[in-house]
Amino acid sequence: MSSGNDRQAQTFTKPALSEKEATELVDRVFGLKVSWIRLLPSYDDQNFHVRVSRSKGAAEGADEYVLKITNSEDSQEPDLIEAQTQAMMFLSAEGFPSATPHLTKDGNIMSLESGDTGPENKKYMVRLLTYLPGTPVAKIATNTQIFYEIGKLAASLDKALSEKFHHPSVKSLHRGQFIWNLANVPLLDQYIYALGQNKYREVVEQVIEQFKGKVIPKLSSFRACINHGDLNDHNILVDSTSASLENPQYRVSGILDFSDMSYGYYVFEVAIAIMYMMIESPDPLSVGGHVLAGFESVLPLTEEERGALFLLVSGRFSQSLVIAAHTALLYPENEEYLMITAKTGWKHLMTMFEVGQEAVEKTWFETAEAYASRAPA
Repeated sequence: MSSGNDRQAQTFTKPALSEKEATELVDRVFGLKVSWIRLLPSYDDQNFHVRVSRSKGAAEGADEYVLKITNSEDSQEPDLIEAQTQAMMFLSAEGFPSATPHLTKDGNIMSLESGDTGPENKKYMVRLLTYLPGTPVAKIATNTQIFYEIGKLAASLDKALSEKFHHPSVKSLHRGQFIWNLANVPLLDQYIYALGQNKYREVVEQVIEQFKGKVIPKLSSFRACINHGDLNDHNILVDSTSASLENPQYRVSGILDFSDMSYGYYVFEVAIAIMYMMIESPDPLSVGGHVLAGFESVLPLTEEERGALFLLVSGRFSQSLVIAAHTALLYPENEEYLMITAKTGWKHLMTMFEVGQEAVEKTWFETAEAYASRAPA
Protein backbone atom coordinates (compact mmCIF):
# COMPACT_ATOMS: atom_id res chain seq x y z
CA MET A 1 0.00 0.00 0.00
CA SER A 2 2.59 2.46 -1.00
CA SER A 3 1.93 6.15 -0.96
CA GLY A 4 5.26 6.80 -2.62
CA ASN A 5 8.18 8.90 -1.50
CA ASP A 6 7.57 12.12 0.37
CA ARG A 7 5.55 13.30 -2.59
CA GLN A 8 3.84 16.54 -3.41
CA ALA A 9 0.22 15.87 -4.29
CA GLN A 10 0.29 17.89 -7.50
CA THR A 11 2.98 15.68 -9.09
CA PHE A 12 1.23 12.42 -8.32
CA THR A 13 -1.22 10.87 -10.75
CA LYS A 14 -2.83 7.48 -10.30
CA PRO A 15 -3.31 5.85 -13.72
CA ALA A 16 -6.91 5.68 -14.96
CA LEU A 17 -6.89 3.51 -18.07
CA SER A 18 -10.13 1.96 -19.25
CA GLU A 19 -10.38 -1.80 -19.79
CA LYS A 20 -10.27 -1.18 -23.53
CA GLU A 21 -7.07 0.90 -23.23
CA ALA A 22 -5.49 -1.72 -20.96
CA THR A 23 -6.40 -4.49 -23.43
CA GLU A 24 -4.81 -2.56 -26.30
CA LEU A 25 -1.72 -1.92 -24.15
CA VAL A 26 -1.21 -5.66 -23.49
CA ASP A 27 -1.44 -6.35 -27.23
CA ARG A 28 0.83 -3.49 -28.31
CA VAL A 29 3.53 -3.81 -25.64
CA PHE A 30 3.53 -7.54 -24.86
CA GLY A 31 2.07 -9.05 -28.03
CA LEU A 32 -0.69 -10.92 -26.17
CA LYS A 33 -4.42 -11.02 -26.96
CA VAL A 34 -6.62 -10.41 -23.91
CA SER A 35 -9.68 -12.66 -23.65
CA TRP A 36 -10.87 -11.37 -20.24
CA ILE A 37 -9.95 -8.37 -18.09
CA ARG A 38 -10.98 -7.05 -14.67
CA LEU A 39 -9.82 -4.01 -12.66
CA LEU A 40 -8.26 -4.88 -9.29
CA PRO A 41 -8.40 -2.62 -6.19
CA SER A 42 -5.20 -0.68 -5.59
CA TYR A 43 -3.72 2.13 -3.52
CA ASP A 44 -1.96 4.42 -5.99
CA ASP A 45 -1.06 2.27 -9.00
CA GLN A 46 -3.57 0.67 -11.38
CA ASN A 47 -3.81 -3.12 -11.64
CA PHE A 48 -5.79 -5.36 -13.99
CA HIS A 49 -6.27 -9.13 -13.81
CA VAL A 50 -6.06 -10.36 -17.41
CA ARG A 51 -6.45 -13.69 -19.16
CA VAL A 52 -4.81 -14.10 -22.54
CA SER A 53 -5.66 -16.31 -25.50
CA ARG A 54 -3.07 -18.84 -26.59
CA SER A 55 -2.71 -19.63 -30.26
CA LYS A 56 -2.13 -23.24 -31.28
CA GLY A 57 1.49 -24.21 -30.99
CA ALA A 58 2.27 -21.20 -28.79
CA ALA A 59 5.22 -21.43 -26.45
CA GLU A 60 4.58 -22.57 -22.90
CA GLY A 61 3.70 -19.83 -20.48
CA ALA A 62 1.11 -18.42 -18.12
CA ASP A 63 -2.43 -17.66 -19.26
CA GLU A 64 -3.23 -15.24 -16.44
CA TYR A 65 -1.40 -12.06 -15.52
CA VAL A 66 -1.60 -8.87 -13.55
CA LEU A 67 -1.09 -5.78 -15.69
CA LYS A 68 0.59 -3.32 -13.30
CA ILE A 69 0.57 0.34 -14.33
CA THR A 70 2.72 2.33 -11.91
CA ASN A 71 1.70 5.84 -10.83
CA SER A 72 3.28 8.81 -12.59
CA GLU A 73 5.72 9.76 -9.84
CA ASP A 74 7.15 6.32 -9.10
CA SER A 75 7.37 5.77 -12.89
CA GLN A 76 10.08 8.43 -12.91
CA GLU A 77 12.30 6.07 -10.90
CA PRO A 78 13.04 3.22 -13.34
CA ASP A 79 15.99 1.96 -11.28
CA LEU A 80 13.69 1.47 -8.29
CA ILE A 81 11.09 -0.44 -10.32
CA GLU A 82 13.91 -2.47 -11.87
CA ALA A 83 15.18 -3.39 -8.38
CA GLN A 84 11.69 -4.43 -7.25
CA THR A 85 11.15 -6.56 -10.34
CA GLN A 86 14.59 -8.16 -10.22
CA ALA A 87 13.99 -8.96 -6.54
CA MET A 88 10.74 -10.73 -7.47
CA MET A 89 12.56 -12.75 -10.13
CA PHE A 90 15.36 -13.58 -7.69
CA LEU A 91 12.91 -14.72 -4.99
CA SER A 92 10.98 -16.87 -7.46
CA ALA A 93 14.24 -18.57 -8.45
CA GLU A 94 14.96 -19.12 -4.73
CA GLY A 95 11.65 -20.95 -4.30
CA PHE A 96 9.49 -18.16 -2.90
CA PRO A 97 5.98 -17.82 -4.40
CA SER A 98 6.67 -14.52 -6.13
CA ALA A 99 5.37 -13.25 -9.49
CA THR A 100 7.71 -12.90 -12.46
CA PRO A 101 7.43 -10.52 -15.42
CA HIS A 102 6.36 -11.45 -18.93
CA LEU A 103 8.84 -9.71 -21.21
CA THR A 104 7.77 -6.99 -23.63
CA LYS A 105 7.96 -7.57 -27.39
CA ASP A 106 11.37 -5.88 -27.19
CA GLY A 107 12.58 -8.31 -24.52
CA ASN A 108 12.41 -5.91 -21.55
CA ILE A 109 10.85 -6.45 -18.11
CA MET A 110 8.98 -3.12 -18.27
CA SER A 111 8.05 -0.31 -20.64
CA LEU A 112 7.39 3.42 -20.13
CA GLU A 113 4.10 4.29 -21.83
CA SER A 114 2.00 7.42 -22.34
CA GLY A 115 -1.14 7.33 -20.25
CA ASP A 116 -3.22 9.88 -22.14
CA THR A 117 -3.16 12.53 -24.83
CA GLY A 118 -4.00 15.41 -22.48
CA PRO A 119 -1.84 18.49 -21.95
CA GLU A 120 0.26 16.81 -19.24
CA ASN A 121 0.68 13.50 -21.10
CA LYS A 122 1.78 11.57 -18.02
CA LYS A 123 4.07 8.57 -18.47
CA TYR A 124 3.49 5.29 -16.64
CA MET A 125 5.77 2.29 -16.21
CA VAL A 126 3.98 -0.86 -17.32
CA ARG A 127 4.70 -4.48 -16.36
CA LEU A 128 2.87 -7.75 -16.96
CA LEU A 129 3.34 -10.07 -13.98
CA THR A 130 2.31 -13.70 -13.60
CA TYR A 131 -0.95 -14.06 -11.70
CA LEU A 132 -0.49 -15.93 -8.42
CA PRO A 133 -3.20 -18.30 -7.13
CA GLY A 134 -4.56 -18.24 -3.62
CA THR A 135 -6.76 -16.36 -1.20
CA PRO A 136 -5.64 -13.17 0.56
CA VAL A 137 -5.11 -13.63 4.31
CA ALA A 138 -7.73 -10.87 4.71
CA LYS A 139 -10.38 -13.30 3.44
CA ILE A 140 -9.67 -16.38 5.57
CA ALA A 141 -10.45 -17.21 9.18
CA THR A 142 -6.91 -16.80 10.50
CA ASN A 143 -5.31 -19.04 13.10
CA THR A 144 -2.03 -19.32 14.99
CA GLN A 145 -0.54 -21.64 12.36
CA ILE A 146 -0.75 -19.08 9.56
CA PHE A 147 0.55 -16.30 11.83
CA TYR A 148 3.60 -18.46 12.58
CA GLU A 149 4.10 -19.19 8.87
CA ILE A 150 3.91 -15.50 7.98
CA GLY A 151 6.50 -14.65 10.63
CA LYS A 152 8.77 -17.35 9.22
CA LEU A 153 8.21 -16.03 5.69
CA ALA A 154 9.08 -12.46 6.74
CA ALA A 155 12.45 -13.53 8.16
CA SER A 156 13.29 -15.94 5.32
CA LEU A 157 12.44 -13.40 2.64
CA ASP A 158 14.52 -10.56 4.13
CA LYS A 159 17.40 -12.93 4.86
CA ALA A 160 17.49 -14.18 1.25
CA LEU A 161 17.32 -10.65 -0.19
CA SER A 162 19.96 -9.28 2.16
CA GLU A 163 22.44 -12.14 1.81
CA LYS A 164 22.08 -13.16 -1.85
CA PHE A 165 20.44 -10.42 -3.94
CA HIS A 166 23.20 -8.40 -5.60
CA HIS A 167 21.70 -6.79 -8.71
CA PRO A 168 23.22 -3.37 -9.60
CA SER A 169 19.81 -1.68 -9.19
CA VAL A 170 19.74 -2.59 -5.49
CA LYS A 171 21.37 0.73 -4.56
CA SER A 172 18.07 2.46 -5.46
CA LEU A 173 16.52 0.83 -2.36
CA HIS A 174 18.25 3.44 -0.18
CA ARG A 175 15.11 5.61 0.01
CA GLY A 176 15.92 8.22 2.63
CA GLN A 177 12.62 10.11 2.87
CA PHE A 178 10.33 7.24 1.85
CA ILE A 179 7.24 7.76 3.99
CA TRP A 180 6.50 4.03 4.42
CA ASN A 181 9.95 3.14 5.77
CA LEU A 182 9.44 2.52 9.49
CA ALA A 183 12.43 4.72 10.34
CA ASN A 184 10.40 7.65 9.00
CA VAL A 185 7.53 7.62 11.52
CA PRO A 186 8.58 11.17 12.56
CA LEU A 187 7.69 12.38 9.02
CA LEU A 188 4.03 11.78 9.90
CA ASP A 189 4.08 15.20 11.56
CA GLN A 190 3.40 16.80 8.18
CA TYR A 191 0.32 14.64 7.44
CA ILE A 192 -1.28 14.48 10.89
CA TYR A 193 -3.62 17.39 10.08
CA ALA A 194 -5.71 14.86 8.13
CA LEU A 195 -6.92 13.33 11.42
CA GLY A 196 -8.53 16.54 12.66
CA GLN A 197 -8.56 17.16 16.41
CA ASN A 198 -9.55 14.06 18.40
CA LYS A 199 -8.34 11.29 20.71
CA TYR A 200 -6.82 9.39 17.75
CA ARG A 201 -4.56 12.30 16.90
CA GLU A 202 -3.42 12.50 20.52
CA VAL A 203 -2.33 8.84 20.48
CA VAL A 204 -0.48 9.23 17.17
CA GLU A 205 1.32 12.31 18.50
CA GLN A 206 2.33 10.23 21.51
CA VAL A 207 3.63 7.45 19.23
CA ILE A 208 5.67 9.93 17.17
CA GLU A 209 7.25 11.54 20.24
CA GLN A 210 8.11 8.20 21.87
CA PHE A 211 9.46 6.96 18.54
CA LYS A 212 11.78 9.97 18.27
CA GLY A 213 13.06 9.46 21.80
CA LYS A 214 13.24 5.67 22.11
CA VAL A 215 13.56 4.13 18.62
CA ILE A 216 15.51 6.59 16.45
CA PRO A 217 18.55 6.68 18.80
CA LYS A 218 18.72 2.84 18.71
CA LEU A 219 18.49 2.32 14.93
CA SER A 220 22.26 1.92 14.62
CA SER A 221 22.12 -1.09 16.97
CA PHE A 222 19.56 -2.95 14.81
CA ARG A 223 20.68 -5.37 12.11
CA ALA A 224 20.23 -3.83 8.67
CA CYS A 225 18.66 -5.63 5.72
CA ILE A 226 16.42 -5.19 2.69
CA ASN A 227 12.73 -5.08 3.70
CA HIS A 228 9.76 -6.12 1.58
CA GLY A 229 8.08 -3.48 3.70
CA ASP A 230 4.41 -4.35 3.17
CA LEU A 231 3.61 -7.93 4.19
CA ASN A 232 -0.01 -7.05 4.86
CA ASP A 233 -3.16 -9.15 4.89
CA HIS A 234 -3.93 -8.31 1.24
CA ASN A 235 -0.38 -8.90 -0.05
CA ILE A 236 -0.02 -12.48 1.24
CA LEU A 237 -1.97 -15.22 -0.54
CA VAL A 238 -2.56 -18.64 1.02
CA ASP A 239 -3.80 -22.08 -0.03
CA SER A 240 -5.44 -24.56 2.31
CA THR A 241 -3.36 -27.69 2.91
CA SER A 242 -5.92 -29.63 4.95
CA ALA A 243 -9.57 -30.59 4.62
CA SER A 244 -10.25 -30.02 8.31
CA LEU A 245 -12.83 -27.30 8.87
CA GLU A 246 -12.15 -27.24 12.62
CA ASN A 247 -8.38 -26.76 12.28
CA PRO A 248 -7.50 -25.58 8.77
CA GLN A 249 -3.81 -25.49 7.82
CA TYR A 250 -2.45 -23.04 5.29
CA ARG A 251 0.66 -22.46 3.25
CA VAL A 252 1.71 -19.17 1.66
CA SER A 253 1.03 -19.35 -2.09
CA GLY A 254 1.83 -15.82 -3.14
CA ILE A 255 3.73 -12.69 -2.08
CA LEU A 256 2.47 -9.51 -3.75
CA ASP A 257 3.42 -5.84 -4.13
CA PHE A 258 7.13 -5.10 -3.78
CA SER A 259 6.67 -1.35 -4.27
CA ASP A 260 7.52 -0.55 -0.63
CA MET A 261 10.90 -2.33 -0.71
CA SER A 262 13.71 -0.37 0.89
CA TYR A 263 16.76 -0.76 3.06
CA GLY A 264 15.73 -1.05 6.68
CA TYR A 265 16.15 -3.51 9.54
CA TYR A 266 15.05 -7.08 10.22
CA VAL A 267 12.96 -5.96 13.20
CA PHE A 268 10.97 -3.62 10.91
CA GLU A 269 9.66 -6.57 8.89
CA VAL A 270 8.40 -8.53 11.87
CA ALA A 271 6.76 -5.39 13.31
CA ILE A 272 4.98 -4.70 10.02
CA ALA A 273 3.78 -8.31 9.79
CA ILE A 274 2.53 -8.25 13.39
CA MET A 275 0.58 -5.05 12.82
CA TYR A 276 -1.23 -6.29 9.72
CA MET A 277 -1.96 -9.72 11.19
CA MET A 278 -3.50 -8.01 14.24
CA ILE A 279 -6.05 -6.51 11.83
CA GLU A 280 -7.17 -10.03 10.91
CA SER A 281 -7.51 -11.60 14.36
CA PRO A 282 -10.38 -11.73 16.86
CA ASP A 283 -7.68 -11.76 19.57
CA PRO A 284 -5.28 -9.11 18.22
CA LEU A 285 -3.00 -8.67 21.22
CA SER A 286 -1.94 -12.33 21.15
CA VAL A 287 -1.02 -12.31 17.45
CA GLY A 288 2.42 -10.78 17.94
CA GLY A 289 3.72 -13.79 19.82
CA HIS A 290 2.88 -16.25 17.04
CA VAL A 291 4.33 -14.04 14.28
CA LEU A 292 7.42 -13.41 16.41
CA ALA A 293 7.88 -17.15 17.05
CA GLY A 294 7.83 -17.85 13.31
CA PHE A 295 10.27 -15.01 12.62
CA GLU A 296 12.64 -16.10 15.39
CA SER A 297 12.64 -19.69 14.15
CA VAL A 298 14.74 -18.24 11.31
CA LEU A 299 16.30 -15.14 12.87
CA PRO A 300 16.14 -14.55 16.66
CA LEU A 301 15.89 -10.86 17.59
CA THR A 302 18.41 -9.16 19.85
CA GLU A 303 17.34 -7.59 23.16
CA GLU A 304 17.52 -4.11 21.61
CA GLU A 305 15.33 -5.19 18.70
CA ARG A 306 12.78 -6.85 20.97
CA GLY A 307 12.68 -3.75 23.15
CA ALA A 308 11.63 -1.61 20.18
CA LEU A 309 8.90 -3.94 18.93
CA PHE A 310 5.94 -2.32 20.71
CA LEU A 311 6.75 1.15 19.36
CA LEU A 312 7.55 -0.20 15.89
CA VAL A 313 4.14 -1.92 15.68
CA SER A 314 2.48 1.25 17.00
CA GLY A 315 4.48 3.26 14.48
CA ARG A 316 3.25 1.14 11.58
CA PHE A 317 -0.36 1.48 12.76
CA SER A 318 0.19 5.24 12.84
CA GLN A 319 1.74 5.30 9.35
CA SER A 320 -1.10 3.27 7.87
CA LEU A 321 -3.87 5.26 9.55
CA VAL A 322 -2.44 8.76 9.02
CA ILE A 323 -1.36 8.25 5.40
CA ALA A 324 -4.70 6.63 4.54
CA ALA A 325 -6.56 9.61 6.00
CA HIS A 326 -4.29 12.03 4.13
CA THR A 327 -4.62 10.16 0.82
CA ALA A 328 -8.41 9.84 1.20
CA LEU A 329 -8.62 13.64 1.36
CA LEU A 330 -6.75 13.83 -1.96
CA TYR A 331 -8.64 10.97 -3.65
CA PRO A 332 -12.09 10.69 -2.04
CA GLU A 333 -13.29 8.39 -4.83
CA ASN A 334 -10.83 5.73 -3.55
CA GLU A 335 -11.71 6.22 0.12
CA GLU A 336 -13.32 2.80 0.66
CA TYR A 337 -10.14 0.94 -0.35
CA LEU A 338 -7.81 3.41 1.37
CA MET A 339 -9.61 3.07 4.70
CA ILE A 340 -9.66 -0.77 4.87
CA THR A 341 -7.12 -0.87 7.70
CA ALA A 342 -8.78 2.01 9.55
CA LYS A 343 -11.93 -0.04 10.19
CA THR A 344 -10.21 -1.96 12.97
CA GLY A 345 -6.80 -0.31 13.06
CA TRP A 346 -7.75 2.56 15.34
CA LYS A 347 -9.36 0.19 17.81
CA HIS A 348 -6.22 -1.99 17.97
CA LEU A 349 -3.82 0.95 18.36
CA MET A 350 -5.94 2.42 21.15
CA THR A 351 -6.12 -0.97 22.89
CA MET A 352 -2.33 -1.38 22.72
CA PHE A 353 -1.88 1.93 24.52
CA GLU A 354 -4.62 1.23 27.05
CA VAL A 355 -3.11 -2.16 27.96
CA GLY A 356 0.40 -0.70 27.93
CA GLN A 357 3.77 -1.69 26.54
CA GLU A 358 4.83 -3.93 29.43
CA ALA A 359 1.68 -6.10 29.38
CA VAL A 360 1.58 -6.37 25.57
CA GLU A 361 5.25 -7.37 25.39
CA LYS A 362 4.75 -9.94 28.16
CA THR A 363 1.98 -11.57 26.09
CA TRP A 364 4.08 -11.55 22.91
CA PHE A 365 7.31 -12.82 24.45
CA GLU A 366 5.71 -15.55 26.58
CA THR A 367 3.78 -16.83 23.54
CA ALA A 368 6.94 -16.83 21.40
CA GLU A 369 8.96 -18.58 24.11
CA ALA A 370 6.35 -21.34 24.39
CA TYR A 371 7.17 -22.33 20.80
CA ALA A 372 10.78 -23.05 21.70
CA SER A 373 9.73 -26.24 23.51
CA ARG A 374 7.12 -27.52 21.07
CA ALA A 375 6.18 -27.77 17.41
CA PRO A 376 4.23 -24.81 16.00
CA ALA A 377 0.51 -24.88 16.74
